[in-house]
Amino acid sequence: MGFAKPDYHRAVRQGIAEVIYGAGKTPEQILKIAQSLLDAGQKRVLITRMDSEAANYVGGSLELHYDRQSKIGRIGDLPEPDGDGSVVIATGGTSDIPVAEEAALTAEILGNEVVRLYDVGVAGIHRLFAYIDDIMSARVIIAIAGMEGALASVIGGMAECPVIAVPSSVGYGASFGGLSALLSMLNSCASGVSVVNIDNGFGAGYLASMINHLRQRK
Repeated sequence: MGFAKPDYHRAVRQGIAEVIYGAGKTPEQILKIAQSLLDAGQKRVLITRMDSEAANYVGGSLELHYDRQSKIGRIGDLPEPDGDGSVVIATGGTSDIPVAEEAALTAEILGNEVVRLYDVGVAGIHRLFAYIDDIMSARVIIAIAGMEGALASVIGGMAECPVIAVPSSVGYGASFGGLSALLSMLNSCASGVSVVNIDNGFGAGYLASMINHLRQRK
């Protein structure tokens, strides 16, 4: 293509087909890459960080399902969940939902059952305890929080499954755009907590899917 070299064999190597990162690409580039992947036999295409302009353009030529909140675009039907269990996604507050939905939709497109627990942060910790059954039965948990990022440590101290912490850029000035939550999560005293980059819902959803499908790859 000149501007892109689509990886048609990624699903063969890694089990998951190539995903298009939409930010920084023109609508025309996104459409051409997506069409190329479909022509090569890819059943569904996931596009992250896709703005409304690009969604309108691509949707004019392909059947695109677009979520404005998470900026996720999907071409193709959702698969039936085939993971070992559920992926629980918990947020500290309502403001974290755009990142959470990026994680949730990514996980669903990759064949996972997703349970959403939104606005269950430590400021009202009883809200989290109301979902203890979901937390204890999860195969993997994604904990998304801004401010001081304490949610990941609390969940990490409760659950027996891996916890993927996602620092969000939500918070007042001293949160430094998510840096405060990132450092708090990296310094969590709860074992079994791993951390992805600030606002990286896609990366968390992708990793959660890999964990939830490990038994099938043995």
